[in-house]
Amino acid sequence: MKTTSRFDQAVQKLYNAFHNNNLHPECAMQCAVGNICDNKDAWKHFSDFHGSLCLNYVGRVHEGFGRRINGYLPSELLKIEAAFLEGCGYVLPLHHSNPKPENPVDKTILFNGLCASVSVLCELDGISNVMDTHVLFDYERQAPLMSEALR
Repeated sequence: MKTTSRFDQAVQKLYNAFHNNNLHPECAMQCAVGNICDNKDAWKHFSDFHGSLCLNYVGRVHEGFGRRINGYLPSELLKIEAAFLEGCGYVLPLHHSNPKPENPVDKTILFNGLCASVSVLCELDGISNVMDTHVLFDYERQAPLMSEALR
């Protein structure tokens, strides 16, 4: 499967963050987008609320100029982060009164969030979802799919 360099870099950063325990949904530098943005939190100024898809004035200005952080527009970063947080079980936008997971750094919770954010990364780059495993277990097809799914 052909992927883009921004996709490859983002997934590598997320993979490393997950396995090095440097992933935390409530921290702007250690969440999915924080890791994609090299553990910097400048991206959080594109919206007024963590988990919101609505660009604020700063976000709209940067978007209007075509400004990208590691290949992603502000609106794309917000979409990736919202998917990650929802995948982790948060009600968006983040707010102290909204329900959230008891242990946000539980590996299962983080994995679910990563699956959701990688799905968005695939969608943004127009590639098939690399996290979708149903193709591997398609029992209605006669030919083995393992080699096709791994391409």
